[in-house]
This record gives sequence, structure tokens and C-alpha cells, in this order.
Amino acid sequence: MTRGIRKAAVLGSGVMGAAIAAHLANAGIACLLLDMVPTACSKEEEAAGLDLQSAKVRNRLASQAMERLKKTNPAPLFVPAFADRITPGNIEDHWERLGEVDWIIEAVTESLPIKKSLYARLEEVWKPGTIVSSNTSGISIREMIEDCGEALRAHFLGTHFFNPPRYMKLLELVPGPDTDPELLVWMKHFAEKKLGKGVVVAKDTPNFIANRIGTYGLLVTLQEMERGGFTVEEVDAVTGPALGRPKSATFRTLDLVGLDTFVHVAVNVHASVPEDTAEKAAFQTPGVLTELVRRGWIGEKSGQGFYKKVKGANGKSDILALQLDTLAYEPSRKITSGSLEAAKSAKGARNRIKALLGGHDKYADLAWNIVKPVLIYAAEKIGEIADTVVEIDDAMKWGFNWDLGPFELWDVIGVKASLARMEAEGTKVPAWVQAWIDEGNETFYTQRETTGFYVHQQAWKPMEIQPEQISLASLKQQNKIIKGNTGASLIDLGDDVVCLEFHSPNNAIGVDILTMIQQSVDEVRRNWRGLVLANEGRNFCVGANLMLLLMEAQDGEWDEVDHIIRTFQNTMLKLKRLEKPVVAAPHRMTLGGGVEACMPADRILFSAETYFGLVETGVGLIPAGGGCKEMALRVSQSAGSADEDVQPFLNKIFETIAMAKVSTSGEDTRNLHYMRAQDRVIMNPDYRIYEAKQAVLALDRDGYVLPEEELIRVVGEDGRAVMQLGALQLYQGGYISDHDLLIARKLAHVLAGGNAPAGTRVTEQYMLDLEREAFLSLTGEPKTLQRIQHTLAKGKPLRN
Repeated sequence: MTRGIRKAAVLGSGVMGAAIAAHLANAGIACLLLDMVPTACSKEEEAAGLDLQSAKVRNRLASQAMERLKKTNPAPLFVPAFADRITPGNIEDHWERLGEVDWIIEAVTESLPIKKSLYARLEEVWKPGTIVSSNTSGISIREMIEDCGEALRAHFLGTHFFNPPRYMKLLELVPGPDTDPELLVWMKHFAEKKLGKGVVVAKDTPNFIANRIGTYGLLVTLQEMERGGFTVEEVDAVTGPALGRPKSATFRTLDLVGLDTFVHVAVNVHASVPEDTAEKAAFQTPGVLTELVRRGWIGEKSGQGFYKKVKGANGKSDILALQLDTLAYEPSRKITSGSLEAAKSAKGARNRIKALLGGHDKYADLAWNIVKPVLIYAAEKIGEIADTVVEIDDAMKWGFNWDLGPFELWDVIGVKASLARMEAEGTKVPAWVQAWIDEGNETFYTQRETTGFYVHQQAWKPMEIQPEQISLASLKQQNKIIKGNTGASLIDLGDDVVCLEFHSPNNAIGVDILTMIQQSVDEVRRNWRGLVLANEGRNFCVGANLMLLLMEAQDGEWDEVDHIIRTFQNTMLKLKRLEKPVVAAPHRMTLGGGVEACMPADRILFSAETYFGLVETGVGLIPAGGGCKEMALRVSQSAGSADEDVQPFLNKIFETIAMAKVSTSGEDTRNLHYMRAQDRVIMNPDYRIYEAKQAVLALDRDGYVLPEEELIRVVGEDGRAVMQLGALQLYQGGYISDHDLLIARKLAHVLAGGNAPAGTRVTEQYMLDLEREAFLSLTGEPKTLQRIQHTLAKGKPLRN
């Protein structure tokens, strides 16, 4: 199928409609955002002399939505400038423009009559071939389009984005009975590649997959809570990370979603399932939720729900928890027990869950009584809401941020053992599950990445090979590790390309990782076409190993501190001097030393959600692994001629590093001058290792030649004075502390080239020596050591 989406339209500028338009803009797709024409002018509009015929009035709803986009936190847009890709309008004056677009997304009120009326009108201007979809969260895809012509029905499907669309990975595609199968396949690939989504294909059933299972699980939790007399804090202690779920657990999640929104979803399923069934009863809204919604206590957007934040006597915020029996708020309590502590001590979601469920206290029992019905319900829905365990598991992981889907969890705790426990407890299990085990199967997956998984109708289905989604975990299972140590591994990606993966705690760079980088450079130089720097950790790299540095500094081992920094610098320089192409593919938090590990690469492929920054000033230091040197080099390279003034550019670099600015997205690295012309952003993080490998191969095919070392033109004493003056003004205004000013002065000295005269061209090693000298002097400052200690203990910077 030959098609493309260059321009789209979103009908409805509410929270979801506007956020979807924003994410289309993030993906480089121009978008019309249309809403209704207001029926009356506001007081401000009347005062400005406007009337109902004024364009500003007629476009008000969409224009206001765009203003909200710019203020929403977390930001729906990668960078504010992407708002220019969205054109606000209204469905009266701009209706005909729908014939210009390639994709129309309906995101209006969740009302079947309203949607049907809209589609009847849309068919009048619909251009054959244009994709049309609804962002409904549960209304029947078949019913809303059944009165339209065959051609439109063939190009129609559900596209259920999860909120907020930029950050939530899940997109449920829901074909109708007449949806063109080729269109469905094309849209799945487009959404994965261009929009960066994790796509599952759902059946046209109430609330599709994730909300169906997730809502059931939340209702079961509330019912078990009431039955066992548990508190809000107790339930959240059990249903958070200990059970492989987000820190927001049950009640913080409900507060974030909005209790009114959750009740709407539950009511929708309750109204759609057969009468006089256990499922109907399970989706009955609990009385406490009904009462809280009646009171307007609907969660974070109203200021209170199951939790309430108040100012304490000391001026700090206190968290209060709702008492379900009295509906009064009391200070939130910390919950602990043997099973919870065992789960906390275990490494990895699988081990945490096994530790919790393997406990022998009331919280282990609570966890089991919550998990058991969800496993059974998910099994009952196979064939109804989805055909394979994969769609259900992926939907729950991507839509509810569970570490494991229901069937993955069932495999972890042991299907046979859990069935025996269920039988002993008198719990009825779906017949197909028992039959599956009776046939000699023990799991729902066989080595998932390489073999297969269970599908409806009692069969194994081979896992489809996804060449664009390289899994380092799978490659390691296939014994593709070339060499490694406790901090990093070198892995064969195929086609004579290797990947250096960090896997130390938090991927912090220590001696083990530096050693592996050096060994990897030697290995690649001898035997491979090129090197990828990437990993599958939660974050790419949070920086250098501060604990090691603190211990040496506290002991006064200054020669050892100097050795550590020299080793870091020499390692990065060795990586930069590798005669084979190097491509870095960072993701999420990439800070300090993590940034410096990427900078030597010939290309950087930023994941869309990459938070990238040299943050060393936050711990009282400056970048000393080549970060300052590389940024000074960029300033020098920006000069078109020997007499061009680069001071304005250098001032921006100085501000970025001194204020420890971190990009808010991969795209934002451009604004902070971390992105070069050859670098780019990858929308789907699952594709970044594949894309990095392809970039290495392309550089190699083009006859890669190691760039010659460039001398760095420095601004000297006058340029240093300009930067230091800016810092002094901030100090005098009370914006920075004495120690901040000291750090800023040393940073300015390094970036300006030390005492070299303005215009002097210096070597990279000269700049590295300046970095190291400044770093060592700051390491000897008591306030710097206080900052490091505080960061290690609290996980956030200290301003002293």
C-alpha cells in the first residue's frame, strides 16, 4: 500500500484532542485542530469589539486549547516551537479543508449520537483514501460508522491513544468489520515508526484491552480492600513496585486519572456486559467512588481524592490519606512487613513479585487475592478482546505501566503451582487454561524473543521477527557477548557491528565501564566495522560514580582523584580517536559522564525522550571528562572566519553548563547546542539500536575516515571576564550562592581557554588539562563534598 501522512486534522480540542495534535506535531506532521463555533462572546471579546463573526471568536476553543498546550506540565510538545505546526480553526469555516489532509482523527464528546452525526457530515467532504479514526475509549467502532458508505468504512478504525499521548506508549488500533486489512497493517507500522507507539490490535469490545483489564483490576482491589479492612496506604504499599506496578500504585493512580473518569469507564463496561453475570457485578461502581465523585473529590484536578496534600505547621507539604469508613483525612502512614521488605530487597520485577507472593503475612495474602482474579479474568477474555496473550500483556505494560502483563506474571509465579492453589481455594479456572497445562505445557510463553507464545484456540504461535527492534537481552541469551565485566558488555549485533552496553547500578560510569570502553576500542579497531553505544537500562547513564570520587576525596587521596579523571579523559579521547565509526543512542536520563560518553561519537541518535545535560555544577564540580572541551570545540567550529565574534554562542554554552540545564526531550538538545547537524531524533526507542547500527553501516559503506583533530580557538581573558560578569550579576541579585559563583568562575576560565590570549588555537589536550585542574580544585572544597554527599543520600542537588 502506497500512502503517507503529511497532514492531519483533529476534530475536538479537548484535553485528548489537543494532546494528540501536539504529538502529531512532535512527529513532524502538520495538523488542523478544529472545534465548534462558540454561541456567545466572552466579556473580554466584547470589550475588544469582537462579535460572533470575528475569526478570533469563532476559533476561540481551538486557540485556547493551544494556549493550554504551552502551559501544560508535563509538556505535550517536545519543544514549544512545534506549536507552529498546529493550525487552530472551527468545524464551520474550515470543514472543507478536511479534504486536504491524509488522516482525520475524531476526538469529540464520548456520545454515540454525536459521533454518528459527525461522521454523516464528514462523508460529504471526505476525500477517497483519507484515513479516518476515532479516539474513543470504549464506544463501538462498528456502531459509530455503520450508516456511512462502504469506502469510508474501509478506511475507518479506532485509534485509542492513552493520555498523555506524548508519554504513554500504548496505542490501541481497533478495526471495524469493514476496515481494510492492509490499512490496519500499514497504520500499525506507521504508528510504531513515525509516532513512536507500542501498538496492540484490539477487538471492538467495551473499553478494548487495557482499560477492560485495568478497570477490572482496580475494582477487584477496591473490593478486596473493603473485604479485608485494609487502608489506602496498605493497598498502595502492596500494589506498587512490590507487585511490579508503578509507584503511584492504586489510589495515587486513581487520583491522577480522575475518579470521575474512572467511574465513566467502569459504567461503560457495566452497561455493555450481559445481565446477571459475575462480570456485570464486578463492574458495579463501589459506593465510596460514587460518593467521592458526588462530593467533587475526584483526585488531583480537584485537590483531593484518596490523598490530599496540605501545608503543615512547618510550611512543608504533608500528605493525608482518606479513611474509607469516615471519609476523613489523616496523615499518611508508612507500611512495612516481612513480605514487603523481602520484595523491596529483591532485584528485578520478577523477583520482587515472587518475594511478595511467597510471603506469609496479610500483605502477601492481599497481593494474591488481587492478582488471582485478574489472572483468571485475563484468561477468560482471550478470544473476546484479543487473540493472543501478547496483546493483553503489552497493553497492560504500555497502558498501565505494569512491569509484567498478566500472562508473563503467571509464568513467573508458576502456572501449575498457582492452579493447584486456586483449586484448593475453590476458585474456578477457565477450562482452556487447565486443558493447556494438562497437555504438558507449563507456561504461556516459550523463550519469548526467539520461540513463541500462546494464542486463542490452544496453539503456539511463533514470535514474529522484528528486525528493526534489536533486543540486547535476547542477543545475550544467544551467547552473543564478545567480552564483558561487571559494568559493561560488548555484544555482537551482526553484520560486523558491535554494541557496548552499560549495566552497572544506574549505569553510572566507574572504572569497570572505562576499562570496557578501552578494551572495546581495541577490539573494534582489530575486528569490526564499527561500534554502537546503547543499553536497555531504565536510563542510559546518570553520570560518573560519585561514591568512588567522594571516598577518595574524603581520604585526601588527591593523586587517586587525579588518576580517575585522567583515566576518564583518556578513555573518551581514545574512543574519539577510533578509526571506525561510532554511533551513540542515548535514552531517557543521560547526565554528566553519560553525556561525555556520547560526545566522542560520530553520530548521536537521541531517543525522543532523552533528558541530556552536563549537570556537574549541581554537585559542586564542572564537567571534566571532555564535556567542557567538546562544547568549546563547537564554539570554535561555529566561527565562519578568524575575526567572527563567537562570544554570544560561548555565553549560551556557559549558561547551559553553569545552570546544569537538561534537555526536556531529544529535540530540545538542539536548543541547548548538544545536537550537531549530523545528529537526529528517533521517535520509537525500540528502534534506536537498529537505527544506530544502520548509521554505523552507512558510515562504513561511505568509506569512513577518522576526522582530523581540530585546534580550538579560544576567547581568552576578555571572553572569560564577560562570562564571569554575568555570573557576578546573578550573585549580586541573590540568584546564586557563594559556591555557585566560585564554580562559575572556574567554568568560565576553562571555556575561555585559561590564560591563553584571545584567538589562540589550542589542542584538545590543553583544554582537558584545564578541565582537570578546575575539577581537582573544586573536589577539595568542603561545600562540594557536601553537595556530593547530599546527592548520593537524597537523589537531588543541594544548593549551599
